[in-house]
Amino acid sequence: MSGCSASVGDYLGTKPTFDLFRYFDGQVQAWGMVQDRSGKQIRRFEVMITGTVQGHQLTLNENFVFNDGEKQQRIWRITRHKDGSYTGTADDVVGTAKGQVAGNALNWRYVLRVPVSDSTYDIQFDDWMYLQDEQHMFNVAEMSKWGWKVGQVTLFFKKLDSDKANVQ
Repeated sequence: MSGCSASVGDYLGTKPTFDLFRYFDGQVQAWGMVQDRSGKQIRRFEVMITGTVQGHQLTLNENFVFNDGEKQQRIWRITRHKDGSYTGTADDVVGTAKGQVAGNALNWRYVLRVPVSDSTYDIQFDDWMYLQDEQHMFNVAEMSKWGWKVGQVTLFFKKLDSDKANVQ
């Protein structure tokens, strides 16, 4: 099965080169959707992200608003390592997220604890970010449980310049 999936190394040399800290330093706005395993759209959302870089640490404050009015916040704490890899934590992430960049792509893998009705499920995310240009990025994340695909999240990001970020 490993030969059937993309490797971050497939993107070596692609441009523009993705620098996670540079892209997320400041204000970023994103729009996304969640699809079930059949591809049916089940939720839509917008998210405003404020990123702060201090040395080898990036803090992302993400504020989600879903189409049904639900609001969520996630605060990521991401560390850049000397070998170019990343690790990250957030309150609803089980353990540590691990990421690797090559060219214009970042592959980020983690387990997210997702509330559903009166329960929670630990869902594996295989998250791929693709930098289009200095302002735009695509994100596709496959969600799985026990090795079976249960859904997908797709996002489109736009880095805001400082003038637009202050107009909120």
